[in-house]
Amino acid sequence: MAHQSLSFKGVDNADQINRITTALMMLDGVDSAEVGRHGAEVEGRIRREALIKAVEALKLPIQVN
Repeated sequence: MAHQSLSFKGVDNADQINRITTALMMLDGVDSAEVGRHGAEVEGRIRREALIKAVEALKLPIQVN
């Protein structure tokens, strides 16, 4: 199982964290996702680019790296 890390800037509240968590967990290949204000740790067989696109598709006022 592969491990991916994402970094966030601008995550302010629990609603944003919950939306990001839901978006990541709905992706095929994601086994688990731990999301916090400063980033996410994702386990599963999925490309990093797909994770970033899923978070960006939420149109939140945050930066994802």
